[in-house]
Amino acid sequence: MTILLFVMLAVFVFMMFRRNKKTQQQQAQLQSKFGPGVEVMTSFGLFGRIVEIDDAENKVVLELSPGNTATVHRQAVTKIVEPVAAAEESAVVPDDASSLTFDKADSTAPAADAMRSETPDETLRRLNDEGKKDS
Repeated sequence: MTILLFVMLAVFVFMMFRRNKKTQQQQAQLQSKFGPGVEVMTSFGLFGRIVEIDDAENKVVLELSPGNTATVHRQAVTKIVEPVAAAEESAVVPDDASSLTFDKADSTAPAADAMRSETPDETLRRLNDEGKKDS
């Protein structure tokens, strides 16, 4: 029984050291990619661009916005931010309310049948009547 207990303890200690070693390797790999101009995120959610790295004092100067800088500990920088894909930026948002109206040929629109047969004047009357019922 005691042998089993010691084996379990040894496995636990081995797994703990293994995990720590893996974490240190990942941190070293991340910090090797650091350099001026790299977009990063800190452990507390602050985004910025690396301006300067001070290896002697383990400090990184981040530019948060043009002219605004912050100095953080090197280990506080936890993630390199990748640029957003161009496909996500090309989403078009209309400037008018045309996206709120339904095409008469669109049969998948909710309450499409009621909307097709109603004129603009009828719609105004219906909406005014609904406002009076609520009061």
